[in-house]
Amino acid sequence: MVSPRELLELGRADAASESAPYPPALTGLRGSHDGSFDAAHALRDGTFWETAGSPADNGERYDLVVVGAGISGLAAAWYFRKAAGRSARILILDNHDDFGGHARRNEFQVGGRTLIGYGGTFAIDSPAPYSATARAMLAELGVDVSRWARMFERSLYASLGMGAAIFFDRETFGADRLVREPAVGDPWSAFLAQAPLSEAARRDIGRLVKERPDYLPGLDDDAKKRRLARMSYADFLVKSAACHPDVLPFFQARPHSLYGVGIDAVSALDAWGLGLPGFTGMKLDPTPGPGMGLDARPGPRSPFLHFPDGNATLARLLVQRLIPRAVPGRNVDDVVVARTDYARLDEPGPARLRLNSTVVRARHTGDAARSTQVEVMYARDGRLERVRARNCVLACWSSVIPYLCPELPKTQRDALAYETKVPIVYTSVLLRAWTSFHSLRASRVHCPGSFHTSVDLDLPVRVGTYRPSRRPTEPIVVHMMRTPCLPGQSAREQHRAGRLELFKTTFETFERNVRAQLTRILGVGGFEPARDVLALTVNRWPHGYAYQYNSLWDPFWIDGGPLPCVAARQRFGRIAIANADAAAYAYTDAAIDQAHRAVGELLGLPSASGAGAPLRVRTRTFRSSVESCDETPGQWSPA
Repeated sequence: MVSPRELLELGRADAASESAPYPPALTGLRGSHDGSFDAAHALRDGTFWETAGSPADNGERYDLVVVGAGISGLAAAWYFRKAAGRSARILILDNHDDFGGHARRNEFQVGGRTLIGYGGTFAIDSPAPYSATARAMLAELGVDVSRWARMFERSLYASLGMGAAIFFDRETFGADRLVREPAVGDPWSAFLAQAPLSEAARRDIGRLVKERPDYLPGLDDDAKKRRLARMSYADFLVKSAACHPDVLPFFQARPHSLYGVGIDAVSALDAWGLGLPGFTGMKLDPTPGPGMGLDARPGPRSPFLHFPDGNATLARLLVQRLIPRAVPGRNVDDVVVARTDYARLDEPGPARLRLNSTVVRARHTGDAARSTQVEVMYARDGRLERVRARNCVLACWSSVIPYLCPELPKTQRDALAYETKVPIVYTSVLLRAWTSFHSLRASRVHCPGSFHTSVDLDLPVRVGTYRPSRRPTEPIVVHMMRTPCLPGQSAREQHRAGRLELFKTTFETFERNVRAQLTRILGVGGFEPARDVLALTVNRWPHGYAYQYNSLWDPFWIDGGPLPCVAARQRFGRIAIANADAAAYAYTDAAIDQAHRAVGELLGLPSASGAGAPLRVRTRTFRSSVESCDETPGQWSPA
């Protein structure tokens, strides 16, 4: 039965739907956009409650309040509804003006056509097979990962003579030069002859990729792996492989897309697992070594599937199941191209999604061990509001939770604070055409010394009525990635420094660097920024990837010992904790598994086997995140 108040709210939603903002189409500085973190930073700094005033109780009562509308939070709401029934009252709160968390969608309109890009989570892809729980969720959402081969026009760029290249910048290498990388089986001599590298660097890079010495002779497999786990790849190259330091800038940014740091902060053991050169003659068994990073471990991996908006499609599918009126469509193909009605997200109904609402407190109304109710306070539109629920899932960043729940035990607050998110920027650039890329025969470019370390043409993916750009004269979305870091410090210190840098970097600085970098790479191919750049969306994530443990900096990871993420995610009364942070595993399947575990803890349901375990493994040859769609095995190549 709908109350008169709810009928009034429904009428207002109908009237507002036509004029509601549409966040995916917004350009400029997005991701963690200005205004989305002000209340949280004031809470962190201890100033929020000085001016917050008393919370207004809006009278809303729920069976579940979820903090965080990323994939983990949406999945938690979905799992709760499946267990508690379709009439269960659920409220999802998020501090951003869009849902999906890091699974963010960018849309551009040009010439009556919609082009879609990804502003965060790139694909269904993981260093290990998805759990039975995560696979079942994808199946129920109608996602068939086996269709990837039919969706992806794998040979499009190759048929146009295009492939991977490296851009050497003059500040790092002495000259601006774009050089096509050698394909599998091609000689390295031609590539090295064109690269603006010192003679010593050419000699030693050639030796690394061609020769097969054992750089740790006299040690068995286990001893070699233990030694490699305790040295950085940079130290391995200089100290073990006796390379000239001039080789380091060439390899420095290789791990950026996975780790958010360079080879100075990634172990040599991980470098071996990622397929970087120098290990062929060491005869290492294809088994994990102690302290090996999750991204680098040998073992089977999950299937791959990329939607035009990355995993934002998964977020939209979850919202459609929870709030059908907000996301039209009958199947996945419809949802990919559908326009979400944001005015419908918070209309009265069993499930509601409330954006621009920063949660500042989640606490039991009595003793946590006996309380049957959680009070959740959030800041919205300059005022403090309060709702109550029988259950609460905190699917937000672990590092924020100690400020939301100061009543947590200190050991748990300390474990939550250990999670230091990896800062990252995904920049989407709408170009008038990609003739300059075609002229230079480059479809993706690795830029080890530049502001953005990768520049990639959009993957040519067909899904539903959506079609990619197939001719160089057509508009296209170009994706650029930046992971700010400060080489020479520990990984977590670099992440903190990078996060501070992102908060201080203006959109004008990003735009200036994008235009300058594309001009330096593509100018000789006819690129003109004033003519060719039609729109720019900078997806800034100061709190980006979940931090994954590192044998160089986390002793418990290599020597054994309790994992902080396990202590951090313990249920506290009627409050459970989700998000990929809870697994220290920066992939969508971790977000799903942790949501399932959290809801199971609240409702007394059995957890999926292995859903809470972050130790999952795989093997592969090193490729960039965009290249991970290429399932053809081969030797390591620079991009």
